[in-house]
Amino acid sequence: MQSFRAFRISSDGGRIHGEAVSATLDELSAGDVVIRAAYSSVNYKDALAATGAGKILKKFPLIGGIDVSGTVMSSQDPRFHEGDAVLVTGYDLGVGNDGGFAGMVRVPGDWVVPLPAGLSLRDAMVFGTAGFTAGLGVVRLEQNGLRPGAGPVAVTGATGGVGSIAVGALARLGYEVTAITGKDDAHDYLRALGAAHVQPRGALELGTRPLEKAIWAGAVDAAGGDLLSWLVRTAAPWGAVASTGLTGGTNLTLTVMPFILRGVSLIGVDSVTCPMDVRRDTWRRLATDMRPAALDRVAHDITLDELPSAFDTLLKGQARGRFVVNLIA
Repeated sequence: MQSFRAFRISSDGGRIHGEAVSATLDELSAGDVVIRAAYSSVNYKDALAATGAGKILKKFPLIGGIDVSGTVMSSQDPRFHEGDAVLVTGYDLGVGNDGGFAGMVRVPGDWVVPLPAGLSLRDAMVFGTAGFTAGLGVVRLEQNGLRPGAGPVAVTGATGGVGSIAVGALARLGYEVTAITGKDDAHDYLRALGAAHVQPRGALELGTRPLEKAIWAGAVDAAGGDLLSWLVRTAAPWGAVASTGLTGGTNLTLTVMPFILRGVSLIGVDSVTCPMDVRRDTWRRLATDMRPAALDRVAHDITLDELPSAFDTLLKGQARGRFVVNLIA
């Protein structure tokens, strides 16, 4: 049987570690669709899973990677045929089902998204889960009524995967984007993505009042914690904040005041369980009107062997943009 390389994560006496190994199709989790993988990507969740920094994986050993793009090799699902270009993000991929850090991937057909027109297989993984999450955050803000011209829109964690794509997507749609970052050397990068303003995180006065000066028509937040609390307290009347991450903490300090005196909405974004109709439409928009003008500036190509270094960079908060894993090089 044909073998391929894969990044498998194991637990030895409670010590979690990953390494590139040789694998075969019959070792993979069950599924209806077999994909010859072309690209994957590296998300913060992947770094937590592969290093044991977070309790992510449901079983060991398991091939990591919560994203993959490629072409269908074989399918027992009538919706997909050999040669179809497809992508998979979320669901149980790389968590309870062998994931995308492999030359071949086998998944249930219900997880598979046809590659939208206008995206290459590599483009799809420049987005990956982080980019899809950013796109979904923008969609959810629009559903709440956000439109260009309503006022400034903030993006926190702006140099990360979610933040970089959110800045680019919002700018492409015509919003006035303020990128909030703790990286003083990233201002030119963020302006190149389309940020109208760059706000150093360390210069923010978060305050402690139930309501602070109203600033934001909307926001995409990847940080959580104190920064998310501040965004809610500084949202303009009928503004909204899309919560996508927790790199800055899981706790919020809030009162009901922003909600009952300004009509602010705090919107959750869960890319894992997103319904398929919303999932497919969000991918369509990432390929069209939400596609960042400088998408390729976000991407850094790596190999399976370079995954541990990428994980370390992400966990240290030093990543800029997206790591794209080339599985066909």
